[in-house]
Amino acid sequence: MVVETDDAHLVTAARAGDLEAFGELVRRNWTRVYRVALRMLGNPEEAEDVTQDAFVQAWQALPGFRGESAFATWLYRIATNRSLNLIRDRQASKPLDETHEAPASRPNHIAEERAAVEALKLAVTRLTPEQRAPFVLREFEALSYEEIAAVLEITVPAVKGRIHRARLELLHELRSWR
Repeated sequence: MVVETDDAHLVTAARAGDLEAFGELVRRNWTRVYRVALRMLGNPEEAEDVTQDAFVQAWQALPGFRGESAFATWLYRIATNRSLNLIRDRQASKPLDETHEAPASRPNHIAEERAAVEALKLAVTRLTPEQRAPFVLREFEALSYEEIAAVLEITVPAVKGRIHRARLELLHELRSWR
């Protein structure tokens, strides 16, 4: 039985083969990892797959986890990398369909706020993978610049630059909503 403890203790127990401890790590982090994947990919089914794959990969790589970052940061890195790989595979296999309508453009007379949210979601999916990853981690997951740098294995100035460019792109893309 797992008692309330911090992630570091659960990681130690999971490394020793305690499946309950790893299960607790999964329960604690599933929603966060899924949210990152969903915002990166814009597709619930793909996000679910990436989330599952990230936890499988984490279990397999757990013996090599050095604990230099928080377990959650390490999971973000795995999920972000898996999402970026899927985005690259998608872009290589088919071009972005510019005629695809956002769900908010359906004739359901959805409230304008809902349409704006949908437009933002769509605009985020159009960011380059290099801009999307740090933007999602900062704006939707509230990670610090330092945490994002650790997740993406880039420098803090690179994180700030990519987020700045992402914001400029989104401002341009969403200028009709101002």
